[in-house]
Amino acid sequence: MKAMILDRAGAPLRLADCTLPAPAAKQVLLKVRACGVCRTDLHVADGELDQPKLPLIPGHEIVGEVVAKGGLAQRFAIGQRVGVPWLGHTCGRCRYCLSQRENLCEAPGFTGYTLDGGYAEYAVADQDYCFALPERYGDAEAAPLLCAGLIGYRALVAAGSAETIGIYGFGAAAHIITQVAVWQGRRIFAFTKPGDSAGQDFASQLGAEWAGDSSQPPARAMDAAILFAPVGALVPQALRHVAKGGTVVCAGIHMSEIPAFPYSILWGERTVRSVANLTRHDGEAFLAIAGQAPLETHVRTFALADANQALAQLKNGQIQGAAVLIP
Repeated sequence: MKAMILDRAGAPLRLADCTLPAPAAKQVLLKVRACGVCRTDLHVADGELDQPKLPLIPGHEIVGEVVAKGGLAQRFAIGQRVGVPWLGHTCGRCRYCLSQRENLCEAPGFTGYTLDGGYAEYAVADQDYCFALPERYGDAEAAPLLCAGLIGYRALVAAGSAETIGIYGFGAAAHIITQVAVWQGRRIFAFTKPGDSAGQDFASQLGAEWAGDSSQPPARAMDAAILFAPVGALVPQALRHVAKGGTVVCAGIHMSEIPAFPYSILWGERTVRSVANLTRHDGEAFLAIAGQAPLETHVRTFALADANQALAQLKNGQIQGAAVLIP
């Protein structure tokens, strides 16, 4: 099979012929129909997440068709379409797994990081960490749901019952979660890089009530803010615009250093918190919403061999919505 391989941090991915993987007892073998290109893949490729399996097949937003199964794999039928997310395995025994916090597992496996992922023609995955996908989405359109959507949903839940939410960084996750929040009756203020009028127009088209530069104050104080942009300087920026009792949610897996800030912008029972990974419950809950809400994922497709081009365009802010590889 063909696959894109990361040999070392900072190196471009290389196209290679690899042995077709055989599914273990509780795994399924998937013919990959689509795989999203996520900012986390950039963090892995650039070495900002510094403990990957190497060599590595990246990719953790996999849409695939089950073509073979291990002897104990009974959840899905041959020919069924399933999705594979970032969380690829948990130990089931640590204090986090035993308290319904498997996203914090002490011995996890992560798709496209510690486990080979979906930048390939075929991939294997643990059946217990795969999801059935809503039929209303095509393969490319479903791929961003599996991380941008799932992590975005967990971040939205972390924002609590906030009515007015600021979103910093209007990429793949933001464009999905804005639609979910608007469907739920919430008000969204979108913050983009200064001068990104196209991104602001895109946010407005998806239902954002206000869209502007991250350097600008919003139209009113917000109940919560979600930071998808991995820019630490945005944390105090968001705190200044969140009302008392509000929450600033840091939704990325990596972020640049957060600068010092005065206690006065944290005071008033404001909260700063992170979101780490996902649980299978998150996946089931979000995909149920995705099957009901009028969501539209905006994607730009690339051939598998063009994965480096997709990553470069994502890094340079040239992707509106999400990039997706089609093997």
